[in-house]
Amino acid sequence: MTAVLESAKPSARSNGKLREPVWELAKLWPLQGDWTEEDYLALEREIGNQMIELCDGFLEILPMPDLYHQLIVQMLFRCLDDFVRALKSGLVGTAPLPVRLGRGKFREPDIGYFEKHRITNTRTPPEGADLIMEVVSPGQENRKRDLVTKRRAYARAEVREYWLVDPKEKTITVLALAGKVFRVHGVFKPGEEATSKLLKGFKIAVSEVFAAGEGE
Repeated sequence: MTAVLESAKPSARSNGKLREPVWELAKLWPLQGDWTEEDYLALEREIGNQMIELCDGFLEILPMPDLYHQLIVQMLFRCLDDFVRALKSGLVGTAPLPVRLGRGKFREPDIGYFEKHRITNTRTPPEGADLIMEVVSPGQENRKRDLVTKRRAYARAEVREYWLVDPKEKTITVLALAGKVFRVHGVFKPGEEATSKLLKGFKIAVSEVFAAGEGE
């Protein structure tokens, strides 16, 4: 992709169109609403570590996480990965990692726990997830995506547990799947330990999670 972009620069300069998008490249891809799984996966292979999701033919470009976000994700990943490794029950991954939630639906959760049956090939996206953690990004649109849109999407995909780590509210909300919807297992605050319903014995101190984001 870099080589293509570089080769396009002389043409843009000669036409007096500096600082404009390379529209010719955009035309190589489908319009919004027309994206297929094959198109999405081809784009993923081309651009690498950009955070992009696919839902019903539309691409959603996710905000790149800041260091605060990354440090929280790292801390959560270490705790969950250590616990799962001891159980030998599956694998834990972190974004960027597209997870297939159904035909034409891919999300990139911050952290996903996948039981062994979901991983048939480590070079292709997992088929669903058993537990997902999202660190809620700032901004109204991002909060709605994590708190509302993804909650519905993960429930429809039968993700059994969803952790919402909310830096703004300083809470960790653990949702457990009950039928086709999530029910609140617990809303945990600083000074408390967030616990999993799915992974018996897994718990994490809320205060330590947000302290990790501050580099403590």
